[in-house]
Amino acid sequence: MPTALVTGASRGVGRGAAIGLAGAGFKVFATGRSIDRADLPEAVVRIRCDHLRDQDTAAAFERVASDAGGLDVLVNSAWGGYERMVEDGKFTWMLPFWQQPLHRWTSMMDAGVRAAFVASAHAARMMTAARRGLIVNISFWAAQKYIGNAIYGVSKAAVDKLTADMAHELKPHGVAVVSLYPGLVRTELVMQAAGSAGFDLSNSESPEFIGRVIAALARDPALIERTGKVLVAAAVAEEFGVADVDGRRPKPLTIESV
Repeated sequence: MPTALVTGASRGVGRGAAIGLAGAGFKVFATGRSIDRADLPEAVVRIRCDHLRDQDTAAAFERVASDAGGLDVLVNSAWGGYERMVEDGKFTWMLPFWQQPLHRWTSMMDAGVRAAFVASAHAARMMTAARRGLIVNISFWAAQKYIGNAIYGVSKAAVDKLTADMAHELKPHGVAVVSLYPGLVRTELVMQAAGSAGFDLSNSESPEFIGRVIAALARDPALIERTGKVLVAAAVAEEFGVADVDGRRPKPLTIESV
């Protein structure tokens, strides 16, 4: 049974990825600060972990090595950028950079980009020894187009650059790294805001969809040819015939349509 570790799996895209991978036959380890309260299948191994604490991250990978003996897939989904979007009754998430609260840099860059770097370093040591593996960095179109705020764009661009450079160093060892862009995902926060924000959910994706896509990628015999690339989850799903949990096939977002 292939093994996957999903960071930031307490909720949102990370939780969906863990469920989707478990449903696709992976032994899944899931990390998060509130992972004990997460709505996950019993088969998913929960590891309480704050990825701002390097010792927590190290302990999580030690648990995976001890229990599974190796790691086939790492999904870097830990990210705190959507926390505290409203402060003192004011929606601060879309303010210009000079008015942004500094905690947002920590939430996006440290709890996101740095967390992905540290987790990937641990995963790489396991995967290079086995000369196989896949690291998936969850990113978004904000890396290529202004969306929301400047820190958001910087964090996603950093993730994509991290993907490209890690791929350069890992390819000789048979390990692939990709950035994966979801579409509009029906996460808990999106569904809470759907009415007031006027979201059009007609082309949205379930949180589990991206886990199904990652499972298909991991089983691709030509996976190493994709290393270093930015991939759109719905486009990969079209290629491999992956459907969402309701049987629908979401259309891929593009830089023009996002």
